[in-house]
Amino acid sequence: MEAEPPLYPMAGAAGPQGDEDRLGVPDGPEAPLDELVGAYPNYNEEEEERRYYRRKRLGVLKNVLAASAGGMLTYGVYLGLLQMQLILHYDETYREVKYGNMGLPDIDSKMLMGINVTPIAALLYTPVLIRFFGTKWMMFLAVGIYALFVSTNYWERYYTLVPSAVALGMAIVPLWASMGNYITRMAQKYHEYSHYKEQDGQGMKQRPPRGSHAPYLLVFQAIFYSFFHLSFACAQLPMIYFLNHYLYDLNHTLYNVQSCGTNSHGILSGFNKTVLRTLPRSGNLIVVESVLMAVAFLAMLLVRPGMGSGQSVKQSVLGLCGAAYRPTEEIDLRSVGWGNIFQLPFKHVRDYRLRHLVPFFIYSGFEVLFACTGIALGYGVCSVGLERLAYLLVAYSLGASAASLLGLLGLWLPRPVPLVAGAGVHLLLTFILFFWAPVPRVLQHSWILYVAAALWGVGSALNKTGLSTLLGILYEDKERQDFIFTIYHWWQAVAIFTVYLGSSLHMKPGAVAAACNHSYS
Repeated sequence: MEAEPPLYPMAGAAGPQGDEDRLGVPDGPEAPLDELVGAYPNYNEEEEERRYYRRKRLGVLKNVLAASAGGMLTYGVYLGLLQMQLILHYDETYREVKYGNMGLPDIDSKMLMGINVTPIAALLYTPVLIRFFGTKWMMFLAVGIYALFVSTNYWERYYTLVPSAVALGMAIVPLWASMGNYITRMAQKYHEYSHYKEQDGQGMKQRPPRGSHAPYLLVFQAIFYSFFHLSFACAQLPMIYFLNHYLYDLNHTLYNVQSCGTNSHGILSGFNKTVLRTLPRSGNLIVVESVLMAVAFLAMLLVRPGMGSGQSVKQSVLGLCGAAYRPTEEIDLRSVGWGNIFQLPFKHVRDYRLRHLVPFFIYSGFEVLFACTGIALGYGVCSVGLERLAYLLVAYSLGASAASLLGLLGLWLPRPVPLVAGAGVHLLLTFILFFWAPVPRVLQHSWILYVAAALWGVGSALNKTGLSTLLGILYEDKERQDFIFTIYHWWQAVAIFTVYLGSSLHMKPGAVAAACNHSYS
């Protein structure tokens, strides 16, 4: 009986066609080594390099989109929950029926105090957190703290709301500092991957020409802020689809309001203490909060640090944000002593360029304050009712999101033009609103309010996009720009805190304004 041939040919043995395979290359021990281990005959090194850097550039775009969407969802959930929570807590009937003598107004005032006052100390602890965690992990942990704040609303007590509000206040400036630095680093990396041939010729250690990454930075900042400004619109979804069904109309809530705008004394003087026709069921509130909690977790997944050198592809599926720095660069930061880390922001404060930009930093905090209090409450809610607050903020959001793309004009115009244009729009609107006082409970002029809110959003977008881009361009020679953005958003926090000290907003319906100011700080 003949032996069956082996299923797989033995190593070193001649194939079925003799001493040569189908390609004509000798098989077995006589096969030439170069033919076995040499380069693939159709390999094109230049084409493969081009494809490699194209994948790198697409990865950078993915990082920018993930960070932008994560920021939008984070602040959309935070502002939407806080706005709904404070409106419910403002209603006297809701407080008495649901919480009795628990002292809910005092808890809300302490919570807003934690959100607005804590960032004042951010200049001291932000450098330490960034040194310890790095840019991408700082983003992830800060978004996690926002999710923690959302989760505490399942059980509204002093020992849950106030500590989480203090933690959230501590996370505001580190989040924005790391976000600003992350977008700037992505622009620098995109330039590096787009001009890899020049980098190879000059050497990796030599810095690219000054301002070479500016066009990419303008585009990325426009993308980031066009996404982020949509968070104000996302925050109104709980109001539009849930809470508005329980609100009284303007004839009830504005019954004792006599004047609005420039004629009013304070914000919403005479506003009714009861704003809810019927109390929402606890089960319905839990469903809304669960949806918000799910979106907060999605935001955490979006900004979760992506695949590093020690991770597999499966581990990186849900981690969309790649590293901002190479591992060696992160190690270099951690080699800086703790004393020097504390001193870095204060050293940068002495820079003459930052000193000249401080008025813009402070103004950046004031203008958001006016949008959330003056336009939304003093002109909007005061005249057209609380049920239209959501639509006013949607108009502001859409105007700001669309105008963020106007930052691309910096590709052709001088850098200060967006900043000056944004301030000019706000100055013109302020001048017009100074001479206009809407009549309470009259809807004929409501279109003016929507136009004013949208135009104020245009000015806000030009201001935020212009400032962030300008900082990224001016300080591109700094190895770490986290500390530059820390100073920027710390000054915003100081401006908001100054107004908060003299504000009587704590329990107004829409006291979310006192916290939505920190959307930019």
